[in-house]
Amino acid sequence: MTVRLVLSYLALALLVLLGLEIPLGYLYARGERSRFSQGVERDASMLAEIAEENIETGDLSALPTLARDYAEDNTGARVVIVDRTGHLLADSAGTTTPGAPLAGEPDIAAALRNRSTVTTRTGADGTDVLAVTMPGSSGTTVRGALRVTHPLTRVTDREHRIWAVLALAGACVLAAVALVAFTLARWITRPLRTLERATTQLAAGRLDNPPDADSGPPELRRLAAAFTHTATRLQHLLQAQHGFASEASHQLKTPLASLRLRLENFEPHLDPRAHPSLEETIGEVERLSRMVHGLLTLARLENTATTLEPVDADAVLAERAAMWEPLAAEQYVTVTVTGPAVGRVWAIPGALEQIVDNLVANALRVSPPGTTVTLARAPGADLHVMDQGPGLPEADRERAFDRFWRASDSHHDGTGLGLPIVRHLVHASGGRITLRAAPGGGLDAHVRLRPAGRQRHSRTTATSAADLEW
Repeated sequence: MTVRLVLSYLALALLVLLGLEIPLGYLYARGERSRFSQGVERDASMLAEIAEENIETGDLSALPTLARDYAEDNTGARVVIVDRTGHLLADSAGTTTPGAPLAGEPDIAAALRNRSTVTTRTGADGTDVLAVTMPGSSGTTVRGALRVTHPLTRVTDREHRIWAVLALAGACVLAAVALVAFTLARWITRPLRTLERATTQLAAGRLDNPPDADSGPPELRRLAAAFTHTATRLQHLLQAQHGFASEASHQLKTPLASLRLRLENFEPHLDPRAHPSLEETIGEVERLSRMVHGLLTLARLENTATTLEPVDADAVLAERAAMWEPLAAEQYVTVTVTGPAVGRVWAIPGALEQIVDNLVANALRVSPPGTTVTLARAPGADLHVMDQGPGLPEADRERAFDRFWRASDSHHDGTGLGLPIVRHLVHASGGRITLRAAPGGGLDAHVRLRPAGRQRHSRTTATSAADLEW
């Protein structure tokens, strides 16, 4: 952000400088050319008057001296004087033979018709020269003409110098603006950087370094103070909730275990006809215990943050399939792993094992004897857990991830928290899960995670594997 602020200030300053210096440079260049042209015209007019007097008095020998003296006083200048017929009388450069006819040249011809001309032409050396041609006349009588040429190098040199001065001044201004902008940007962004670090720490479940509320603009200081107050209050609430979850985990498990033990101790003293009701009551106590554990698990999931890690999905699937095979065999159900290897995927620690365990457990609950639970792998880090049970209607599949929801025709003792936990773990790992009909009947739980080859550095809500076992 500091760089962007500095660049924005520099861009604005550069626009202002260009808007001021470019017109100023052009005005100066035009003024220099105008002053130079007027000076040459004034010199040519004065020389033409002197030459006209010399021609009128017949003192032609003074003309070469006049031309040479002016050329010597003005480096690079050249003076050419002709009579009224256009024949050369004097040439300060000495490159043209005296008496040579020059009446055919446009500016000389115009001067002999008593018209002065000012033109820019290219000299013999390829440089631009200013040519001023004046008639040597007295009233309407023209006795000759005079042409003064000056190279424009002096003017262009001055123009280059002024452009260089303007460029240097602009560079100095930009340097000063950059220094001020950098100081101002650092002053503005310093509390933002501390706020960003504090936000990252808070997302990770802690706030070791509160944002700086003593520097920067007043608005950012107030924002940092408000964030610190909010984060502190949120931490207290989270700590209180986490403490409640931990205490409830211990306080509820003991009464439920004691209640179950007391119910089992009633069995020898009850009439045999009451045994079915007793077994149903014990089952409900067990279900209540699992429900309490599931709620505590969700609370831990929502209160703890963990960084994603690459996990070998193939190894996890093979391990969990081997773990579930003995229990599945007791129900005469087969667990198989199919499909090509998917490699490593991004997931929070312990999440993939819990996802597979919950989905396989749900599949075994509804799988009839003699069927298969398939753990299928697909390209793109896609995992499928498919059963051959009764399946779910589309409307029920949309509600299956709601807490405590169970299908109306469900006959198993689930708590309605397994799929919500799975969805939370999948989302925390940066993936998504959907339920759809499996080919040939049954349910297909489709989990899509991110391949570990893609960079991912964000923090997500999670918990440890030990907290999720139930």
